[in-house]
Amino acid sequence: MQPVLLIDVGSTYTKVTAVDLEGPALLGTAAAHTTVATNVIAGLDQALTALEAKIGKLDFIDRFACSSAAGGLRMVACGLTPSLTEKAARMACLGAGAKVIAGFAYKLTEEDATEIASLKPDILLLAGGTDGGTEAVIIHNAALLAALDADFPIVLAGNRNAKAACMELLAGREVYPTENVMPRLEQFNATPVQEQVRALFLQRIIHAKGLSQVAEQMTTHLMPTPAAVLLATELLAKGTADTPGIGELLAVDLGGATTDVYSMARGDPTGADTLVKGLPEPFAKRTVEGDIGMRYSASGIVETVGAAWIARESGIPEERVCELVAYLADHPDALPDTPEFSVLDRTLASAAVMTAVARHAGTVETVYTIQGPAFAQTGKDLTGVRKLIVTGGAIIHSPWVEDVAKRALFDKKNPTSLRPKAADIAIDRSYILASMGLLSQKYPDEALTMMKKELEAHGTHE
Repeated sequence: MQPVLLIDVGSTYTKVTAVDLEGPALLGTAAAHTTVATNVIAGLDQALTALEAKIGKLDFIDRFACSSAAGGLRMVACGLTPSLTEKAARMACLGAGAKVIAGFAYKLTEEDATEIASLKPDILLLAGGTDGGTEAVIIHNAALLAALDADFPIVLAGNRNAKAACMELLAGREVYPTENVMPRLEQFNATPVQEQVRALFLQRIIHAKGLSQVAEQMTTHLMPTPAAVLLATELLAKGTADTPGIGELLAVDLGGATTDVYSMARGDPTGADTLVKGLPEPFAKRTVEGDIGMRYSASGIVETVGAAWIARESGIPEERVCELVAYLADHPDALPDTPEFSVLDRTLASAAVMTAVARHAGTVETVYTIQGPAFAQTGKDLTGVRKLIVTGGAIIHSPWVEDVAKRALFDKKNPTSLRPKAADIAIDRSYILASMGLLSQKYPDEALTMMKKELEAHGTHE
């Protein structure tokens, strides 16, 4: 036996997974409440004790860990224009496993600067301008940020011609210069920024949240949980040199605070008369909907789709819907232990998946050219994606997986949203995506084989 331990320290639960590289095979999983308020080691020890009770005491040859404890990595992105450099900055943050809590474009105002200080981000990404392009905006923004009485590191990833001036203005602040996130128009350069963000996650965030003891016991550095899931889904889609992947896919992780969506697809237009607007999309894309989740952000779901929609879909009176959702906000550990709560949970989950995937997928609109009407696509066309994976506690422990998962698919009532038209649905019943992302750092073939084995098929749906 060659056992490996995989740890995911989440905001609510700490999950541990043991695998055997020989096979490879899943040995067992366990979970305990994350003890963020005191020391995360306490919750980890409880989870490990529960795991040992299931599989016995093992001598692990490797240990890997990720974390989204205390809300994960909160970032602010600043760019030159909303459709280009600010969008590029946001995409780079999300790909690094962060949650973008605010985005700003053009010259920052004094009010913007005050808002940024009040947000207290873990990291700020300062971008703006292509190399050799406009310098004035990013220099202005650097000057405003330099004057703030706030303590957060700044990743500088804008016009390289303005780098020296920005560094001079930001002297005395914690600044990490890297390559421009958009060196040329419509060229997206995310990797240098993402590597720097992940390094800061380790240096600043992990230790600030009491995870240094966990880090000391691991084979490699800790990483943000969403980054681990991104690794897993990309591996599952592409495969390795020795093992083929399953092809393009869409994955939805429905959490208590956020709903994360991952697409592994080119997303090119499927229509010959369709033009592409905006930045080219990365093959591996992640978005985070921080306003919609099953517990902490349940009110955000209601605000998005409306209490009347929830009432109509669930059959629960609108006034009662508001009462129950308010209760969930105050009791995020509440379980759907009554028929009424179960129906509400199903409806909230349906709304969250529907909304999150619609925001993630591209859109198409009719435009008029000198040759006549045509279509313009913004974002990814996912209509041809045929694999859908769903995960998250509210889904994997429920009897209504398929009903909720189908909300990710194309809807005739919203024909401009380029969501998958049909898909083979699979559920991450063992909650292994993050773990397999961790495992893939050293054992990609074993991680891929286990995902193919453990993801539970739930048929093809349209």
